[in-house]
Amino acid sequence: MGDVAIVIPARFESQRFPGKPLAMLRGAGGQARSLIARSYEAASAVPDVARLFVATDDARIAEAVYAFGGAVVMTPSSCRNGTERVAAALPALPESADIIINFQGDALLTPASLVTALIVHMRAHPECMIATVAVRCSASVYQHLVADQAAGRVGGTTVVANAKSEALYFSKRVLPYIAPGHAAEHVPPVLLHIGLYAYRRAGLALYAATPETQLETLEGLEQLRFLVAGAAVALVVADAPQWDVIELNNPSDIPAIEAVLQSRAIG
Repeated sequence: MGDVAIVIPARFESQRFPGKPLAMLRGAGGQARSLIARSYEAASAVPDVARLFVATDDARIAEAVYAFGGAVVMTPSSCRNGTERVAAALPALPESADIIINFQGDALLTPASLVTALIVHMRAHPECMIATVAVRCSASVYQHLVADQAAGRVGGTTVVANAKSEALYFSKRVLPYIAPGHAAEHVPPVLLHIGLYAYRRAGLALYAATPETQLETLEGLEQLRFLVAGAAVALVVADAPQWDVIELNNPSDIPAIEAVLQSRAIG
């Protein structure tokens, strides 16, 4: 059984939030630490992982990671998304690592248990090239998503699956459609996608060799490239975490993330 490596892709030039990995977030003790430091700490909580790297193309991010004792893989600035950056980091990973986890650099609140669930799935299914996580949507979260959609906002990414728990499609629209007033609104069959991935080396090689697709560009969802290429993306379905797994996408997300850090007593 091979090793597991976690790669945290991080870039400085975010359109919505330039310099995001170095944004400071205050924890329960009032201490401010950078997003990349907190994401690295969250990934470090995953047990039985052989190596943990930050993959970046920016010296400022690399210096910040080195300052807290982390490991860095420098990758090309031409990488268009996190999966391409993880693929570009492959040559620097140990040859023994045959499961590579893409831990999103802006998802510092991701529970270690979800990563472990992905690793368990990959080890139980050696034929699986790509897997990701989806959580069941509560009625209240569903109503929030629908309200956001009606107002022209993106509240999250949803995914629909086949009978083998493989993704049929990912969308920033709320899928499946539920007619207003339908009984399914109370127990919605909606799966929220968590941007957390596990790959085999062959899966990353396929991604890197496949041209960018129209669907991934339109939806802004990199994982759609796998589906267009005909690669099965396994879904590991879990119950929603006890806290909101809020990603830092915009400066306005900082207070909500800091509130979760406070409530969980994370310093």
